[in-house]
Amino acid sequence: MTPTIDLARQVALVTGGTKGLGRAIALALADAGAQVFVCARNAPAEPMAGIVFRAADVRDPDAARTLVDGIVAETGRIDILVNNAGGSPAVAAAEASPRFSEAIIRLNLLAPLYLAQAAHPHMVQHGGGSIVNIASVSAIRPSPGTSAYGAAKAGLLNLTQSLAQEWGPQGIRVNAIIAGLMATETAEATYGDAAAQAAVGRSMPLQRMGAGEDIAGAVLWLCSPLAGWVSGARINVDGGGERPYFLDLVNGGRA
Repeated sequence: MTPTIDLARQVALVTGGTKGLGRAIALALADAGAQVFVCARNAPAEPMAGIVFRAADVRDPDAARTLVDGIVAETGRIDILVNNAGGSPAVAAAEASPRFSEAIIRLNLLAPLYLAQAAHPHMVQHGGGSIVNIASVSAIRPSPGTSAYGAAKAGLLNLTQSLAQEWGPQGIRVNAIIAGLMATETAEATYGDAAAQAAVGRSMPLQRMGAGEDIAGAVLWLCSPLAGWVSGARINVDGGGERPYFLDLVNGGRA
């Protein structure tokens, strides 16, 4: 018998859920039967049928708590929190202003903490829940040009394990997905045009860059009873990882 993921009667919040990875995650959760809310600072460019949008700046702890409390006031509960909002433009570390660095760390590290803290009492009240933090390969290898982002995502991995330890006895599972090189609508700014992205994809073991559906599938599993004994995990969803650069410099790439 093939296992199916049924999240009916679950209430989920996906931050940054109006585009890119967040949109794919939100749609997948809704398809699995969850009642899904998404938040961002701006409304989605295209309607998301059956998904409720709430405007919020999750870098603000008061806004994060108001967002979560409002969802619970409307639905009576929150079962799933996906901390997906994040990112950073490229700025050399020597040129990054304190204000810029602080904003990046607030978005990629403090916002997930604020939202988890806001969701915690409501999850405890209903016997538990699932929190999934979307991290990045920048958390586990050097991140030149986005050093504050890489440092914040590394902190997010530690936060994931710490909260899993603290909140596990209360039935709350906390996990992280380490997303690899993803082909989203903003990929051109990072990787170049379609030809460049195809070349990047060919350099990876599974011969392509990741898609939103790849991350969404992992989120669905982590939020389901199939992962009921998984907490504090760091799940690499990266197509097998990036090829070590030195291999292209040694023996014609045959090392």
